Amino acid sequence: MTFEDLRRLLASAGYDWDPGAEESSERFSDGALYRIEIPSTEGPAVLRAVVDEAQKRDVLVQRVSQGSGVMMLTDTEITEMARIGAEHAIEVSLFLGPRGAWATGGQALVTAAHGGSARGNADLAACLAEAKRACDLGIRSLLVADIGVLAVLNKARAAGDLPATLVLKTSVLLPVANAATARTLEELGAGTINVATDLSVGQLREIRNAVTPPLDVYVEVPDDQGGFVRFYEVPQMVRAAAPMYVKLGVRSSPGIYPTGMHVEDTAVRLGRERVRRAELCLRLMEELDPELMEQPKDSRPKDLAIPEV
Repeated sequence: MTFEDLRRLLASAGYDWDPGAEESSERFSDGALYRIEIPSTEGPAVLRAVVDEAQKRDVLVQRVSQGSGVMMLTDTEITEMARIGAEHAIEVSLFLGPRGAWATGGQALVTAAHGGSARGNADLAACLAEAKRACDLGIRSLLVADIGVLAVLNKARAAGDLPATLVLKTSVLLPVANAATARTLEELGAGTINVATDLSVGQLREIRNAVTPPLDVYVEVPDDQGGFVRFYEVPQMVRAAAPMYVKLGVRSSPGIYPTGMHVEDTAVRLGRERVRRAELCLRLMEELDPELMEQPKDSRPKDLAIPEV
């Protein structure tokens, strides 16, 4: 049943409803309005599970992101993630650390607002080291949660100390709730921007009007970021905010950061479930707004930061 069918049914019952929104004319390089991102892909075992589940469910995943950080992966694990990503045309985005949530300071114990911050110049240096190590091992997309780190990495990239093709992806821990903040992050080098998890379709459209990079939008939100489940809004979000990454968290799931062998089975099951959530979301998109499904598949667009091996 499409949005138009639902609008007519409500009108027959005496209620007005307009599901429309001003549409974005922007697209990804291959003409697509949206792509699927599977977050919390914590290492090669989880990535292999995500790829396997996506193939079984016919879900095209073009980006995965990781939250435990570069420092929680061995060289072999990073290299393996880069190899899998390159083989399947999947952008692999690794989180940078250290971060305030795991630091010795007390502020992170009382407010989540400090969770992604880099404490002092030592942490800035550590984030640079993380970035250089990941890039040397083939990664071409990094997840940044501190505005100063973003600026420093952008300068390092411009100077040739990091690959020119490196994508700097801002984290949900650096939430964007208005157009001015989004534009500031773009000016500092962000190539893809994670927005706050509770924005209306109209607010997403305001941000899209102000910036060029894709917006990363959680449509099922981890509990510590709000826990919202917004599947029925996704077609309107995509229409308003394209080009947009549709991100699938899993509500009511255990925290797994930092991940290791002790919680690998849980991380793998969550990875598979995120792909299942993507299938559910895509089913609704196809039913409510079939035109959204008429976009390129199985392409390797030039703006996708596929790892190099």
